Amino acid sequence: MPLDALCLSGVIHELNTALSGARVDKIYQPGRDEVILALRAPAAGNVRLLLSANPTQPRLHLTTLPLENPERPPMFCMLLRKHLSGARLLEIIQPPLERVAILRLEALNELGDRVERRLVLEAISHRTNLLLLDGEGRILDCVRHVGLESADKCLIQGAGQTPEVRYRVLQPGMFYLLPPGMEKINPLNTARAKWEALLSSAPEEVQADRWLLDTFGGLSPLICRELAHRAGGATDIRLNALGSEGRTRLLDQLEELQNSAKENSFTPIMVTMDGRPKDFTFLSVGQYEGSAEVKSWPAFSPLLDAFFEQRERQDRVKQKGQDLIKSVTSARDRTARKIANQEKELAATRGRDRLRQLGDILTSSFYQMEKGMARLRAVDFYDPEGKEIEIKLDPLLTPQQNAAKYYKDYNRAKKAEEMLTIQLEKGRRELDYLNSVLENISLAEGERDLTEIRQELADTGYLRRFGKGQERSKRVVSKPMEFRSTTGMRISVGKNNSQNDLLTCKLAGKGDIWFHTQKIHGSHVILWTEGGEPDFQSLNEAARLAAWFSQARDSSKVPVDYTPVRYVKKPGGARPGMVVYTTYETAQVTPDGELAKRLRIK
Repeated sequence: MPLDALCLSGVIHELNTALSGARVDKIYQPGRDEVILALRAPAAGNVRLLLSANPTQPRLHLTTLPLENPERPPMFCMLLRKHLSGARLLEIIQPPLERVAILRLEALNELGDRVERRLVLEAISHRTNLLLLDGEGRILDCVRHVGLESADKCLIQGAGQTPEVRYRVLQPGMFYLLPPGMEKINPLNTARAKWEALLSSAPEEVQADRWLLDTFGGLSPLICRELAHRAGGATDIRLNALGSEGRTRLLDQLEELQNSAKENSFTPIMVTMDGRPKDFTFLSVGQYEGSAEVKSWPAFSPLLDAFFEQRERQDRVKQKGQDLIKSVTSARDRTARKIANQEKELAATRGRDRLRQLGDILTSSFYQMEKGMARLRAVDFYDPEGKEIEIKLDPLLTPQQNAAKYYKDYNRAKKAEEMLTIQLEKGRRELDYLNSVLENISLAEGERDLTEIRQELADTGYLRRFGKGQERSKRVVSKPMEFRSTTGMRISVGKNNSQNDLLTCKLAGKGDIWFHTQKIHGSHVILWTEGGEPDFQSLNEAARLAAWFSQARDSSKVPVDYTPVRYVKKPGGARPGMVVYTTYETAQVTPDGELAKRLRIK
C-alpha cells in the first residue's frame, strides 16, 4: 500500500525523536530514485535514513538493509554531497495531511556561512519526486524534472482576494510549490458537529468506507474499511444499515482517530497473509477476522524495512536487469519452441519400420509392377492374417526406384532419430541452463551480481562480448553469500552459475558438504567442515538454505540432495553451474526465509 498521510505523520514523529541534531556523514544513491543519508545522531548513533521516490512504494525510514551502490555516483548524488555533506538535520516537517516530508538542514556554503537547505520527498504515487531546495525555496535539482507541458495547476493566495493560478514546474532554478491538495475535509481539525452534519447529509445507500474515503483527506482505504468494520461489524456495510447506534460508533471512531493523531499515539501494524506481508498501518485492525495475521512492531522503521525488503529487491532487479531478463527469456522461449518441434519430428520417426516393410513388399512384387503405376495392391506378409494392402507409388519412377525410395526414407528416419535424440538432449540441457540463469537473476542483490551474470552470458554466447581489452578491464567478480550456522559452522551460497562453479569446483575441499535441491533449479550450497564432522543442526540449516535459494522457496517438504564435494563432478564442456553427483543422501526440508536473514553474515 502507499504510505498514507496519517501513517507518514507517525513515521516523521518517530524520526524527529530519533534524529534530533543528527549530522550528515555520507550520502549514497543506490538507485535512480532512492537516496540514503548516513547520519550520526546523539540519540540513535550511526544510522541510515532511506528516502525513496519509487513510484510504486515511496517512503522514508531508517534502514539496515545492505543496498549496493553504483561504481560511479549519479549527478544528483554528487549535488547532494556538495550541499549537504556535514549538514545538521534541524527537523522533518509535513504539510497538513500531505504525503510530503521536508527535511530542514543547516549546512555551510562555499564561503563557510551557515545556510538552510531543504530535501523534499513527495511520496505521492502518481507524482513521486525527491528535490533539493536552497534557503529561498528555489529548486537546485530533483530526481524527476517536470516541464510546463505536464505541470500541475496550483492556486496560490496572492496579495489580493482572488487566488493566483500558477503552474507547478519542477526544474532547477524554479521556485518550489507544494503539490495541489485534494478537495477533502481535514478530519484532524474538524469538530464533531461538522462530522454529524456531513453524515446526516450523506446518501443512505453509500458504503460507509466509501463515504469516509471520499469525504476526508489523509485516510487510506484500509483505515476507512477498519472504521466501518468497528462501527457496523462489516467492511462493506452501508450507511442505511448502521442505524443510529452504528453512526454514533462511527463518529466515536473518527474522534478516537483524531485524538491519536494529535497525540502522536500510533501503533505500527503489519498485516501478513499466507506468510507474505500484505499491508501496514498505524492502528490495530480487526477487519480480517482471523484470515490474516496482524502483528504490532516496536517502531515504523523496522516494519517498513521488513515490509518492502523482498518487494524492493525484486523491483530493483527487474529495473536494472530488464535487458538480461528479456534476453534470457527470449533465448529460453526460442529453445523451448525448438525442442517442441524436434519432439514432433522424433515422434514421426517412430513408424520408420513400416517404411522398410513396405520396401520389402514392393521388392517381392516387382513382377506385378510397371512404370507409371500410382498404386499397388499386394499381400502384406508382415500381417499375421495376410491381408492385402494398397501402397502408394510414384508414377515417374521404376518399380526398383519406388522400392529404393521406401528404403531411403527408412534410413533417413533412422538417422534422424539418432540426431534428434542428441539434439533434444542438448536442447534440454540448454533449457535447464537458461532457467537457472533466470533464477540467478532473481537472486541478484545489486548491479555487481547482474554484471557477473552478463559476463557469463557473454562467455556462453548469449550476449555480445566486449572487446578483449575492454572486457578485461571491466570484468567483475562478486562474492557468494555467507552464513554462519547456529553452532558456528560456515555456509556459503552461490548467487549465480559462476559463483556456483567457483564454490563447488575450486574453493570447496573434498570433505566439505555440497547441497542442492533435487531436480529443481537453485544455488550450490557449501557447508565448510574444516576437516571435522558436521553436526545435524548445521546440516539441517544448510539444507534449508538450499531450499530457500531455489525455485521451490514457496513450497514445503522440498527434496535437497547433499554429499561430500568429492562426489560432485563437472562434465567436460558443461555449461556454468552444471554438475553431476553420486553417492548422495536426500533431506526433506521446508524453506525458511527468516532463517536466512538470521544466519546471514552482513
